[in-house]
Amino acid sequence: MTQYLVYDVFADTPFGGNQLAVFPDATTLREADLQKIAAEFNFSEVCFVYPPADPAHTAAVRIFTPTMEVPFAGHPIIGTAVALADLGHGPDMVLELGIGPISAHAAKGTARFTTKVALAIIAQPEVGEVATALGLTPAQIDTRVHGPTLASLGLAFTLTRLRDRAALSAIQTDVAAFRAGAQRYPAGLDFAQFAYVIEDDTVYARMFAPLDNIPEDPATGSACATLGALLAQITGRDIALSIHQGDDMGRPSVIDVRTKGEAVTVSGAAVRVMEGRLVV
Repeated sequence: MTQYLVYDVFADTPFGGNQLAVFPDATTLREADLQKIAAEFNFSEVCFVYPPADPAHTAAVRIFTPTMEVPFAGHPIIGTAVALADLGHGPDMVLELGIGPISAHAAKGTARFTTKVALAIIAQPEVGEVATALGLTPAQIDTRVHGPTLASLGLAFTLTRLRDRAALSAIQTDVAAFRAGAQRYPAGLDFAQFAYVIEDDTVYARMFAPLDNIPEDPATGSACATLGALLAQITGRDIALSIHQGDDMGRPSVIDVRTKGEAVTVSGAAVRVMEGRLVV
C-alpha cells in the first residue's frame, strides 16, 4: 500500500482551489500504473515524489494530468512543496522537474516557487478561432494590449484578454474548435485556453483544457506564471498580479505572481483535505 495526500491548492480553506493528489514516496509504484492512477483520481494533476538525482536537492517530482505526463505545472509545485514541508522538509527546497530544478519555499501552509525558464512565444492564433473555442464573439476579445498568444514557460497555453468580466463568465467551450486548434498548433498540445480580464493589478481568469479531461481548471499556476512573463515582456517592467480563478465554478482560488527580470515567482496557500492509501 502506498500513501497519498490530497491538498486544495491556491486556497487557505478546504473545498476551494485546485485539487492535487501527492504520493510522497512513489518508489514502489509501477511505471505502467502512474498514468492509470492519475486517471483514477481525475484531478487536474497528480504528483509522484522520488529521491532526487542530485543529493543536494530535496526531491524529484513527476506530474501527470488525467491523460499525459507534463514537465511543469504550477499548482502541483505549490501543493507538493506544502506537502513536503508538512512532512518535515524545507522550508527551502529544490524540486527536480521535467524542465529542470525549481527553487521553492514552503512553510505554514503556503509556498512559492521561482522559475527562470525563458518565455517561449509559440504562435498567435487567430481571434476568430479562439472566440469559437470559447463560445464568444470576436468583439468580446480585447486585442489592445495583445492578441491571443500561445506561449509557454514549460507548458503551453493560449493567453487571451477579454473585454470584461461578463465575457469571462459567458464562456461556453466548443470541443470541436479545441480539436481543430490542437491540430493547427501541435506545439500547444491540447490547445488549452487561459482567458482573463485585468482590473488594476487584479486579474480574473478561467482556464479550459477539455482535450486533457479538464473541462475547467480552478487554478492554473503555470498559466498564471506565463501570463506574468508575457505582460512583463510587453510592458518592459516588472509586475505583480493577484489572480483570481475558479470563482465561476465554485472553487475560488488566489494566485500571486511577481516578476523580476526573467524570473517569475508564483505563490499561494494549500490545505490538506484527505489522505489515504493506494491498495493495488
